[in-house]
Amino acid sequence: MLSETLVQGQSLTDKALERLLPPATQHPTSIHRAMRHSVFAGGKRLRPILCLEAGRMISGTLPESIEDLGAALEMLHTYSLIHDDLPALDNDDLRRGRPTCHKVFGEATAILAGDALQTQAYQVLAGLRCPAEVRVRIIEEIARGTGTIDGMIGGQVVDLEAEHSPPAVETLEYIHRSKTAALITASVVSGGLYAGANDDAIAKLRTFGHSIGLAFQIVDDVLDVTQTSAQLGKTAGKDSAAEKATYPALFGVDESLKRADKLAGTACAALDEFGYRAETLKSVARFLVERKN
Repeated sequence: MLSETLVQGQSLTDKALERLLPPATQHPTSIHRAMRHSVFAGGKRLRPILCLEAGRMISGTLPESIEDLGAALEMLHTYSLIHDDLPALDNDDLRRGRPTCHKVFGEATAILAGDALQTQAYQVLAGLRCPAEVRVRIIEEIARGTGTIDGMIGGQVVDLEAEHSPPAVETLEYIHRSKTAALITASVVSGGLYAGANDDAIAKLRTFGHSIGLAFQIVDDVLDVTQTSAQLGKTAGKDSAAEKATYPALFGVDESLKRADKLAGTACAALDEFGYRAETLKSVARFLVERKN
């Protein structure tokens, strides 16, 4: 059942994060407490789960120690959230139902906590228990997905620059594919690489990741205008207040949800040749589109 998969993925990821992150008592304690404040704030661990399930689909069973890869992906995701919430960017006080890192520890420590999580993630990636050439490909994939050219940072830059301007379809899609879908794609592809996927399988995982990543962000945009802050665990209505480029702003809620559903269908179709082994990943894809927070 999907619920069991999600719980197992969260548990494996959290145990790995607990083991791989410096303890809160480690000197200098302020930075380690800040890192842990944001990492253990109750996230869904969707990127690690996609990574784990891609690995399981390719190998037929969960590859040994793949949870370390998932933990590194979660560190990178959390670093991006810490920085996104800063006053210079989205200026948010709430994340995952808790005060944001800079509200608790101050802006300087929050910036450094994000930097530290990124650094720690690559230290973990460098020590993955897989062949050296596979490690290199995984690191390259994830670095590209978080970088400036069609990656997370590039998407964040264009997102900021597009505020208070009439959204264009091309700009909107670039933002979503880069800011959100790129790391989701890297999560799926890196899980496949870790499990020994061939180039044909990687291409199909990439199509799945691109499609479900864009669908995920479209649903995020919709939830921002349809749900409360309590339901979301973060401040609702922020996108509208900042006049951000979003799918609901351009197409409306109903059409946006139709587009997300179509993308989820494209994602699932990309995995058809894997048969029953793809059912869990397909279920996760549908969950990402149907979620309410």
